[in-house]
Amino acid sequence: MSKISLKPYNDYCPQTLFLYGTYNEDGKPDFGLFCWFSYIWDGEMGVMCCIGGNKLTKENILRDKVFSANLVTEELLPVADYLGCVSGNNPDKMKISLDIGKGEVLNVPVLNNSPVNFELEVTDVIKKKDGDVMLCKIRNVLQDESLSSDETAYQKLSRIAPVKTTVKHYFGYDGRDMGAWGEPMKSL
Repeated sequence: MSKISLKPYNDYCPQTLFLYGTYNEDGKPDFGLFCWFSYIWDGEMGVMCCIGGNKLTKENILRDKVFSANLVTEELLPVADYLGCVSGNNPDKMKISLDIGKGEVLNVPVLNNSPVNFELEVTDVIKKKDGDVMLCKIRNVLQDESLSSDETAYQKLSRIAPVKTTVKHYFGYDGRDMGAWGEPMKSL
């Protein structure tokens, strides 16, 4: 196989999508769409995530040091796309129909329609030029009861159908192209 050299990019490294849930200073919930999320080990399983640029969700996380990470499924994609494309500084952003609950361990909003919700506490922040890498302890996981079935992991993942993103497109669990960023929200 012949190789060519290119500038850094991540087009062939799809990332699973999560909606990060925080509370604004006024106590109202805010959700933002993010994908730079992975797992770490520090005596126990944890999470690392990176948020670049200036975003209300990032401000809330850095202020309160807690947030939820709600797995985005194909069913949730139109709402997730909307929450990712509309600025948190838009006063009308959260005026959409969402089934919002509360974390059981941390004071974080969670999306009840997401099959897996992590309640995360930020323990370390690594400041970079235009982003912040956050290392987090998983304080609780809320999971759809049906995921406790005897199905295989493949069957469960196929059923809940997590969404991935790369090259500014969304992809279904089975690899189907689900549209460019900004397209799925048009169905709302």
